[in-house]
Amino acid sequence: MNHFGLTLIHALLIGFGATLTFDLWGLLLKHAFKVAPSNICLVGRWLRYMPEGVFKHANLVSAPPKRAECTVGWLAHYTIGVTFAAVFVALVGRNWLQQPTLFPAMLFGIVTVFAPFFIMQPSFGLGIAAAKTPNPAQARFRSLMNHAAFGLGLYLFGLLVSWVL
Repeated sequence: MNHFGLTLIHALLIGFGATLTFDLWGLLLKHAFKVAPSNICLVGRWLRYMPEGVFKHANLVSAPPKRAECTVGWLAHYTIGVTFAAVFVALVGRNWLQQPTLFPAMLFGIVTVFAPFFIMQPSFGLGIAAAKTPNPAQARFRSLMNHAAFGLGLYLFGLLVSWVL
């Protein structure tokens, strides 16, 4: 297999694993601290409204549910995670894939929090960086920690994939 194909497989596996780490972090918070995880179905609802030309909502939670929104949301969630991982791998290069290090993965994971802060949360009617939520600081911290978990997942699955492949 050529280098591009192998790199693509690395990115796919690392992205899936990093997104899984994000989700497992959410489950840990849910069961240990009674903190509700991210509602991935809302991502699907948001996407399912787009073909109708609706990209921004006053309050997505109160918008009528759409058929298959949860399936669409989960598929999008993992697709986004894999896409972020592909961008990360393109930025750090093959050397990182051979010897993953924590710092670039954590930094990239934390930087990805800009997507929910400036795209998703405003589109859901929550304001920039969750400014319109009841507790913006708490919402921001949760988003930051979720994306740090994604960064940790990039590193851990980078190690696993480099060891296996």
